[in-house]
Amino acid sequence: MADKQYDVVVIGGGPGGYVAGIRAGQLGLKTLVIEKDKLGGICLNWGCIPTKALIKNAEVLTTFKHAADFGFSVDNLTADFSKAVKRSRDISLKSSKGIEFLFKKNKVDHLYATAKIAGKGAVEVDQQGKKERIAAKHIIIATGARPRILPNIPVDRKQVITSTEAMVLPEVPKRMVIIGSGAIGSEFAYIYNAYGSKVTIIEMLDSLLPIEDREITKILRRNFEKSGIEVYTDTKVESVTPGKEATVKIATKDGVKEIKADIVLSAIGVQGNIEDLGLEALGVKTDRSFIKVDGALRTNVEGIYAIGDVAGPPCLAHKASHEGIVCVETIAGKHPHAVDYENIPGCTYCQPQVASVGMTEEKARAAGKEVKIGRYPFRSHGKALALNETEGMVKLIFDAKYGELLGAHIIGPEATEMIAELVTARTLETTAEQLFNTIHAHPTLTEGIAEAALDAYGRALHI
Repeated sequence: MADKQYDVVVIGGGPGGYVAGIRAGQLGLKTLVIEKDKLGGICLNWGCIPTKALIKNAEVLTTFKHAADFGFSVDNLTADFSKAVKRSRDISLKSSKGIEFLFKKNKVDHLYATAKIAGKGAVEVDQQGKKERIAAKHIIIATGARPRILPNIPVDRKQVITSTEAMVLPEVPKRMVIIGSGAIGSEFAYIYNAYGSKVTIIEMLDSLLPIEDREITKILRRNFEKSGIEVYTDTKVESVTPGKEATVKIATKDGVKEIKADIVLSAIGVQGNIEDLGLEALGVKTDRSFIKVDGALRTNVEGIYAIGDVAGPPCLAHKASHEGIVCVETIAGKHPHAVDYENIPGCTYCQPQVASVGMTEEKARAAGKEVKIGRYPFRSHGKALALNETEGMVKLIFDAKYGELLGAHIIGPEATEMIAELVTARTLETTAEQLFNTIHAHPTLTEGIAEAALDAYGRALHI
């Protein structure tokens, strides 16, 4: 590379790193993004995007199974899982190439290489053994995270796998045990159940999607079990023993039990990629596997920043991208608003979909809030009936005194799209009265939001 000096060097090209690079380019900062694998990181290549492609395939397959509800007759229905996998991989490849175009458009340089911080204002780049030193006024660490591995779950990536291998299994296993029921575990449970696997979910905590509102997760559990997914909560995995068939030994409230499986998916969370970056030599502070940062994403060492999963939970792509923007705008002297970590939406794309923002009912009550709660079920909603998707509800939690929207929780059709209105509402400090005075188009699923707001104040019109 002709010029070895940059205003900003970003280590990692995932949804945090590449967005930071693009925004830096827009602001006129000379920028380099270094990525060791494919642009887009885990999210675009092995997570968010390809899983949604697989989920769409599962949704289409499920629709075919209910073709009679729509007046269609389908004989000899077959589902080729390998073609679903190929479609998801093709989409990821296309999306990754799109980032290269965006870099070129915004005059951002990029390298496919590994990198470590060699000292203040210096990055050492290694391209397959060819090393060079690059000067940088500001260094942003965006190296992401990887699946957490526990000693009692011996991941071999063949029979005992992580989400990466679950994306590209050569065939659908007859029996699959999924350890962990967060978004990743729940989404793969939906996919493989739709394709015919006998799926069992093991969750150590007391609920599916443990960070979600309990009223919502009870609905999800009911739907999962109705579709044939076996669910164990309050259950600890004691051991996983590979063999001709894997044996998962679990401790439930009713005693110890063994479950046989062809594939075991470990989906118990992630840990930050902080190794081999030169952090210890520089004295950059970490907490377990994550880098400690302040509200502007600065580490304790001047000129070094961290964004996305490596900067700690919530480990979400949209959080990473927003942190990248805030970080770069801070570097450029734009004085952006700090990231509002209380207003980051969470989305799970199984069916029925789950989406939320803000406080759960449990957290609001634990915080001593006096609340008004509104609910609107989809079971009698016109648009939901037309879609043949009537499972679920909208649940809104308001502060009783001021009408502030403390939390919003949706389970049902297009929940992950609907939540954006409620995130915007919280950003604008919208009250219940403003929500139900907003005219919602008819017939739409989002009418349920206005109805839930009305219900909180005893004014519901359609329930």
